[in-house]
Amino acid sequence: MASAPGTPRHVAIIMDGNGRWATSKGWPRLVGHRKGAERVKEVVRAAPDLGIEYLTIYAFSTENWKRSTEEVLGIMGLFARYIQREAKALSAEGVRMRFVGDRARLDQKLQDLMAWIEAQTAGNSRLNLTVAINYGGRDELMRATRRIAERVAAGELSPGDITEGTVDAALDSADLPDPDLVIRTSGETRVSNFLLWQAAYAEFEFTPVLWPDFTPEVLAEILSRFGDRDRRFGGV
Repeated sequence: MASAPGTPRHVAIIMDGNGRWATSKGWPRLVGHRKGAERVKEVVRAAPDLGIEYLTIYAFSTENWKRSTEEVLGIMGLFARYIQREAKALSAEGVRMRFVGDRARLDQKLQDLMAWIEAQTAGNSRLNLTVAINYGGRDELMRATRRIAERVAAGELSPGDITEGTVDAALDSADLPDPDLVIRTSGETRVSNFLLWQAAYAEFEFTPVLWPDFTPEVLAEILSRFGDRDRRFGGV
């Protein structure tokens, strides 16, 4: 399904505020992450009808390992349960699910689940859902640089022939279009190491809404504002 005029084809979301949402209510932080997972399901279901073809969500960064062991294990458990419980629904709704980030540090069972859901949904095209897990923009660029350097060392590529396309092809997101719109929830106004290369010409929206309160209606309102923006990509 093609995006309507004025609608971003690819929306990327930094889902922030789960812990603060729970803490403000006197609940453990993991309750906020569970509520956040419910919001993911709602937004994924609504995205195609809003004209979005690609949706990328920042679920766990390379810096999030600094959190308590209890919280990290709880989040990883939520990822696994989401894949297991939503696999049938994702396929039925035509959602293709993929992941970006360094999988090497993740539990092998979770890695296997990720590979399984990617294979199960590979033929779907109504919505392309990408989950960034153990992801950092700098880490991605570092790993891409290593891949390119290995090609140069092997004599497959001359340094003078390296182009933006060469870098694009070495990234985790090689087969995805660049995001048109990046949204960050919870009132923070920084990109936090998310899609540093890919978001070079993206529009940004920073909303005070905490992720557990981020409804499809809030998303629709943001999309309506996107349609009023003049994107010149460096031109006049």
